[in-house]
Amino acid sequence: PYRLNILLAGMNPFYFHAVNVILHCLVTLVLMYTCDKAVFKDCRLAFVTALFFAVHPIHTEAVTGIVGRADVLACLLFLLAFLSYNRSVDQLYVGEHFPPTASPFFLLLSLFLGTCAMLVKETGVTVFGVCLVYDFFSLSCNGLKLRNGVIHQRSARQPVASPSATLQVAPAGRENGKHRFAHRGTWGSCHPASPAEPRSSGLSVPSKAMWAIQSYLTANNNQNFLYTARPFLKRAALVISYVILVLYFRFWIMGGSMPMFSEQDNPASFSPYLLTRFLTYSYLLAFNAWLLLAPITLCYDWQVGSIPLVESIWDVRNLATVFLVLVMTLLSLHCIAAFKKLEHKEVLVGLLFLVFPFIPASNLFFRVGFVVAERVLYMPSMGYCILFVHGLKKLSTWLSKWRITVLTLFALLLLLFSWKTVKQNEIWLSRESLFSSGVKTLPHNAKVHYNYANFLKDQGRNIEAIYHYKTALKLYPRHASALNNLGTLTKDVVEAKDYYRRALQLNPQHNRALFNLGNLLKSQGKKEEAVILLRDSIKYGPEFADAYSSLASLLAEQ
Repeated sequence: PYRLNILLAGMNPFYFHAVNVILHCLVTLVLMYTCDKAVFKDCRLAFVTALFFAVHPIHTEAVTGIVGRADVLACLLFLLAFLSYNRSVDQLYVGEHFPPTASPFFLLLSLFLGTCAMLVKETGVTVFGVCLVYDFFSLSCNGLKLRNGVIHQRSARQPVASPSATLQVAPAGRENGKHRFAHRGTWGSCHPASPAEPRSSGLSVPSKAMWAIQSYLTANNNQNFLYTARPFLKRAALVISYVILVLYFRFWIMGGSMPMFSEQDNPASFSPYLLTRFLTYSYLLAFNAWLLLAPITLCYDWQVGSIPLVESIWDVRNLATVFLVLVMTLLSLHCIAAFKKLEHKEVLVGLLFLVFPFIPASNLFFRVGFVVAERVLYMPSMGYCILFVHGLKKLSTWLSKWRITVLTLFALLLLLFSWKTVKQNEIWLSRESLFSSGVKTLPHNAKVHYNYANFLKDQGRNIEAIYHYKTALKLYPRHASALNNLGTLTKDVVEAKDYYRRALQLNPQHNRALFNLGNLLKSQGKKEEAVILLRDSIKYGPEFADAYSSLASLLAEQ
């Protein structure tokens, strides 16, 4: 996409940003279409979900920052792959099996789009997991639901003499022994013979969930599950095999190794204590959920001290983790309880879209290069918006007398989110406004002080730059680059040499510090030491042209 941008419009940044905004608009439209076809029965709820997604402030970094195009484009391909997979399954099938694959073309297209999403952004590969879970819990159950719904209707009117006699009363056309009904693929249950349904008034959500699981597991006593689920299992085997193949391909592209990160990128992953890593990772899940729920404090960089490590079980922040676990557990139980009876599937799709795309960024399977990154919440925010609108619908139903008030508050929330998005975009207008906002928002973050100091240094405002470099070192004394840059601004040669040596003690492969110290020793006539340092600078920074030039001039003098 970037190369195409350059071919069509050169290096003009306006067109890079314009393409990002266009992609965000496309994602919003496709999300509305997806919600209309696969989530909500009411198209107005799909529109409200898309509207809420469009103005959410958490998307500012992904849409405004040019590098965020990877997240936006991957999200678009994610939705297209999901829609293609749904199209490949015969949702009008009624029979004893799970619905077969109606269109191999759309199934292969979903694999292709999912692969493109993964190549754009690693999180795109999670669409295959979403498709399979949605297939099993929603698409594959619709056929069984309708089939058994026909049986129940028939049995309510007259005794059933045989399975063939039962199937003859289906009020629909017959094609190759398969019955088809024009329905919209509602979220319903697989209703084979099951335990008597308990009355909902006297049961809690966990009790309903346990009853749903029990009735589902005991529903097909007279049928072999593997035989019944054969069409789904074929699709699952194809998708899983393909995912293993593309993940191996992706790993091969990366040279057979995972990216290397430093401690300042993700401090928790470098902690030697398992409890600290577990508690911090768990709290970060709650923190990301809070950013989606209330995007009040937003920053372009959350590294180096932005979120202190959770080192004790008595840390009050663990309450946020417990609360998140409680909420997710209740949502999951509600989803399971709805498996047998509820006609909507907002909770299922909302949880899938919220959880699956965030798994690669959760540190569960491999180390990531950030503490919190707002851009990686672009895809999970779809699930949050679906769950939010579903909750809003429930709330307006429960508070029918106050429905106007609820809708008015939601309209105010949309306006508030829109205002916050506009203000965040103003922050991204220039390098100075972006870096200065980081210092104001997260003054305890060493990285934002370092970035702002780099900007001040480039502007020739050396006194201010020295202040922010020193502030960064107070917050994170192991910041080798801050020590190196501080040495370049120090007029005292002895003090500058000390900064360079301290930087090299922290990072012996810091090619800039090697270069600066080599030049300083060169100016003092210590040419042999200077040659060694400059050669090391070239060794650890092969594309650092200044090191070659300085070494060449030094060798020429000899």
